[in-house]
Amino acid sequence: MNELEDVSHHIHDRISSIQTMLDLSVAEVPQNKIKKLGQELFALERLLEEFENCVCHQKSQLKHLKDLEELFQKDVEDVQHLKDNIPAHMPRKKCTANGKEPVMKQSEEADVQPLQPEQVKKTNKGYVREMEFITMPEFESIPQYMKGRVSYDQLNAAVQSINTAVAAKYKILHQPVKTLNNHARKLHQRFKDQETKDTKGQYFVVEDDVREFTQMKVDKRFQGILNMLRHCQRLRELRGGGLTRYMLL
Repeated sequence: MNELEDVSHHIHDRISSIQTMLDLSVAEVPQNKIKKLGQELFALERLLEEFENCVCHQKSQLKHLKDLEELFQKDVEDVQHLKDNIPAHMPRKKCTANGKEPVMKQSEEADVQPLQPEQVKKTNKGYVREMEFITMPEFESIPQYMKGRVSYDQLNAAVQSINTAVAAKYKILHQPVKTLNNHARKLHQRFKDQETKDTKGQYFVVEDDVREFTQMKVDKRFQGILNMLRHCQRLRELRGGGLTRYMLL
């Protein structure tokens, strides 16, 4: 702002000088004074031209900055939208109470061994296997005729519903029968009756389990989703005794 004021004062001084010379033009002015007047006018013209160019350049920069501001604002809105609409099946980073990731010492890292699924089952009686969510590359690999109008989020919502049914079913099976109410006992007996030698050690549900424990409709669309999950090797069907069992892979 100070530079602009300096330029303004400078131009004002030049104009005042020229005005003084013009006032003296009514009298006889020496040739050298007239020449100086012409030089002053020429310098003032160049200065005004530079000033106009500077103003145009600043206007262009201002427009560019406003465009950038709009782009950044849109990016902020997009990021906020993503933050507010994170799919439920997306993995989330776990942090400690102070908001930082827990740091593990090298000696501790050497002692920690990843548990195999069989070891998890032995160490945790309440362990229930879950179906892994479909990744985007897997979803894109599904033929279009099989996908129909089912979206990526809808497919993973179905995965979540099946996991909910599996968890609820095996929670009942893992409890002592004496601790169950009448309805849960009937379900427990039904689950046991549906087991076969081929289902031993496996996790499966039937359509009645999906109806019992979730809000998902078991209809033609549901059958199409099961076809996609079979295509992605998330489950397989086991038929027998008038039932279709959907076993997790």
